[in-house]
Amino acid sequence: MTIVYEKSKGLTDVPFHYCPGCTHGVIHKLVAETLVELGVLGEAIGVAPVGCSVLAYNYFNCDMQEAAHGRAPAVATGIKRALPDKVVFTYQGDGDLASIGSAEIVHAAHRAEKITTIFVNNAIYGMTGGQMAPTTLVGQKTTTSPLGRDEDLCGRPIRIAEMLATINGAKFVERVSVDTPANVRKAKKAIKRAFECQIKGEGFAIVEVLSSCPTNWGLTPVKALDWLRDNMIPYYPLGNFRDFEEGK
Repeated sequence: MTIVYEKSKGLTDVPFHYCPGCTHGVIHKLVAETLVELGVLGEAIGVAPVGCSVLAYNYFNCDMQEAAHGRAPAVATGIKRALPDKVVFTYQGDGDLASIGSAEIVHAAHRAEKITTIFVNNAIYGMTGGQMAPTTLVGQKTTTSPLGRDEDLCGRPIRIAEMLATINGAKFVERVSVDTPANVRKAKKAIKRAFECQIKGEGFAIVEVLSSCPTNWGLTPVKALDWLRDNMIPYYPLGNFRDFEEGK
């Protein structure tokens, strides 16, 4: 029998706990495949966040460390400084990184810490019931903004990638999406590039991945991907904001 697909060796055999249609599983797969293809799976140490991906330590087939809410970059900094030959990454959602952890990620970038961050932005707090996040779009309805996010009360959503791209210590910054097969391939390329940035000793690298949350958006998985494409990408444009070899 011809084998047409095999699960990445970078993932364990533990089934994901994510909701149907959630794209965390796709993003996990891309990170795992990248670690294997770069030959660094045995040297990798991941830092899991608080939020929907809190159990990420069960899924990646490498050493993992849990961090307190928002503190993954600080924990990763300590690991990388103690074990500089390891490939250290954080995997964080928008609640973890853009809210309580915003100071952590900014200062890690300013210090040019040689870590890689995978930032999953689904514009809502998924695990705790769908409250408004710093990344929730203006007009978007959540459990805490049932009439839609009011710009006058809450301001506009934070564009993390653009903000971090202004920091000299951030050597690789890119925003991608996993709404289509073509964009999934581009996301894989960006994630690989972010790990290469660390392996080459260049400095801090982050990939922001636009993701869907069918459960809390109240949409089917397919409609959720359509909503992401029609609403998130116009506000969070895809693209590379800084590359360590192009001097952006």
